[in-house]
Amino acid sequence: MMFRGNAAHTGEYAGRAVEHLAGVKWRFHTGGRVISSSAVSGGTVYVGSTDGNVYAIVAATGAERWRFATGARVTSSPAVSRGVVYFGSYDGAIYAVSAATGRLIWKVPTGGERRYAGKHLHGFLPAAETMPDAYDVFLSSPTVAGGVVYVGSGDGNVYALDARTGRITWRFKTGDVVHASPAVVDGTVYVGSWDSYFYAINAASGQLRWRFKTGEDTTIHNQVGIQSSAAVADGVVYFGCRDSKLYALDASTGTKRWAFDNHGSWVVSSPAVHQGRVYFGTSDTGLLYALDARSGALLFSRKLVWFVFGSPAIAGDMLYVPTWDGRLTAVDLTRLTEAWVFQTDASRRVRPTFVKADGTNNFDAAVSENFYDDLAVQIDKTYAMGSLLASPVVADGVIYIGSADGYLYALQ
Repeated sequence: MMFRGNAAHTGEYAGRAVEHLAGVKWRFHTGGRVISSSAVSGGTVYVGSTDGNVYAIVAATGAERWRFATGARVTSSPAVSRGVVYFGSYDGAIYAVSAATGRLIWKVPTGGERRYAGKHLHGFLPAAETMPDAYDVFLSSPTVAGGVVYVGSGDGNVYALDARTGRITWRFKTGDVVHASPAVVDGTVYVGSWDSYFYAINAASGQLRWRFKTGEDTTIHNQVGIQSSAAVADGVVYFGCRDSKLYALDASTGTKRWAFDNHGSWVVSSPAVHQGRVYFGTSDTGLLYALDARSGALLFSRKLVWFVFGSPAIAGDMLYVPTWDGRLTAVDLTRLTEAWVFQTDASRRVRPTFVKADGTNNFDAAVSENFYDDLAVQIDKTYAMGSLLASPVVADGVIYIGSADGYLYALQ
């Protein structure tokens, strides 16, 4: 089990869907925000927290099995393979620990973590200052395939590590931070970088197969960079970009099949691909879209009000999409109607502050001036809604979703 459910990152989960929400089965509190998405394997849920720990939790009861402490926040989503849990930390290392006990098996330092940074970022002042992007909230999550762990890093590299020993098989250098998570299909690693390029890399050798150029923004560095992780299905690679497009590329050649323009609204969430349709969410406009996978034609859209940073998940005929305002919306794909909405307690209390009378989001309520420091304060204030930046995971009729309120929720 790994980020987005499989190495192709299609966001599909086998087994029973949650068609009707009975309630919260359990909630597990960590000492920080849960931005990491869960991995469920062998009756245990594994998840990271900004308190620097990775937790193993009994899926049936919500009781803690063990915790493993790193040196910094963990916003990478764990991958579990052959009794080992793999994840990255903001301390700049990639870890492998025993799934049963949490014992360290190996630890590999990278060149160090950092966030994407740009001068006059998003138009904030001072204009001459290079600023780290507070919206760069995720770390790359490992993908395990063929006995190799593939993961990106803030040092600009994509790493291939021997899953058993941690030995670096190869590293591929991009031009900037790599916080997207690699998809691995048919001997090729697919991943985007903040340098504006999307890469296809030979999984065995680390040699470049092809690369694709997305948009640039040299003025305020707002409409640039690939934060979304790719999904690969039927010979096509789908990924979102901060240039506001959702791209579909030929997996073999990198040739553009189509691009869907969101007119300035980032695509940070990773697309889900299911039965000939691509589902994804947008940031500023807070929209859920369904597109025809072959043509990119719009099939369906739904207003969700707040940003979509977490990625949609599919089980059976149900789609689950998380939003920044602490809500998880379930959509019945047979009727294209809302089935139910889960809302964190924090969202019920705080969300009215950040929604205008006309129903649109009021993000600006948290900011006082156009100065960079206010951006971090603004984001921190909105986290009080119990923001759902993690992606939902579905296993055995239960949905697992982490929140900025510090809880991992099990919904049934």
